[in-house]
Amino acid sequence: MNEFQRQYEEVRDLLRFGDYALVIKRAIDFTLDTRSVSFYKKTNALLDMLDDNPGDEVKTRELGTLLDELHVFLSAKETPKREKVLEAIHIQKQYSHSSFALGPVNLSLYTGDIVGLVGENGNGKTTLLRVLCGELYTTSGKVEYAFPHKDAYDLRTQLVYIPQRTDTWYGSMFENLVFTAAMYGYPPEENELVVNLIIARLGLRKFRSHSWKHLSSGYKMRFELARMLLRRPKILLIDEPLANLDILAQQTVLEDFRAIAKSPFRPIGIILSSQQLYEVEKTSDQVIFLKQGVQKNLHNDEAATEIKHLVIEFESEWTQSRLNDIFVANGLVSLQFNGGTYVATFSNEKSIHDFMNIAIANAVPLVYFRNISNSTRRFFVS
Repeated sequence: MNEFQRQYEEVRDLLRFGDYALVIKRAIDFTLDTRSVSFYKKTNALLDMLDDNPGDEVKTRELGTLLDELHVFLSAKETPKREKVLEAIHIQKQYSHSSFALGPVNLSLYTGDIVGLVGENGNGKTTLLRVLCGELYTTSGKVEYAFPHKDAYDLRTQLVYIPQRTDTWYGSMFENLVFTAAMYGYPPEENELVVNLIIARLGLRKFRSHSWKHLSSGYKMRFELARMLLRRPKILLIDEPLANLDILAQQTVLEDFRAIAKSPFRPIGIILSSQQLYEVEKTSDQVIFLKQGVQKNLHNDEAATEIKHLVIEFESEWTQSRLNDIFVANGLVSLQFNGGTYVATFSNEKSIHDFMNIAIANAVPLVYFRNISNSTRRFFVS
């Protein structure tokens, strides 16, 4: 089963269970994959019809019909192969009037992959992104872009960097996106159709006439994503996209990133920075932790060989001494109190089930617990 067929069947399941919001997003993704004005018109017409809030039966029927037609059309298209788009080779960055130094950092980015950069403030995440996009020169090492580009302008057309604080723009969101589409070569018969699809895809449909000052920071970031999608880049670098978003908005945005990166016909490579460790780890194919500019990776063979212990983060009303007395007889290596939570490290033969059994047998009151053995969270407390 190829990636498109897998995604199509996944969307069919969503429709079966009435998750219309996600089905609409994915139907728009498939429509953009067609690059067909005919499908652009069909999907826009369906979006207009759905604005009138028809019943579930109508939604299911109309969305199902569109999905069937998209499936027939796209099944005949060839999907591109996964390819490397960027490689950072032993890059370092030092500042003449600062003790901070980034690196050395090594990473490879492939189409369809998401790389998460995590770490506390001031540890090099933004510096690394600015080096990767060419805004900063390396002190040593090099960044290679594995796709043809004529000059720096052509490179920045295919590589989009969205900083945490974006520039002010004027006029309505819709007018700005129509202008962006024209700048990047969309013909008049496609321009507004594609813009309306991307606005709907990113949940901006009711804000299309809003100006910059009337949008929240979260929706300003979505506008930048809409502008990025119109450019059809090979690489997206984005700094702290989850800042100022509530947990539900964070999960929605990360799911959008995953769908964008893993498009069967328009895959891109994404590198994003964030302090939201657990959410980023669930979404990313690779996670890089930066501490004082030094790189540590998860989800690779080297990191896997370093993991020698079971590490559990938990919260309990009991004292550290009382908890230590219980766990020390059951393979406890260390127990730390860290920012209101405990971090217990056990010998490598212990499992999460052993921890649960010990807690249950001793009636330990747990507010929550999490296995962080394979999480960047363990780097914060080591």
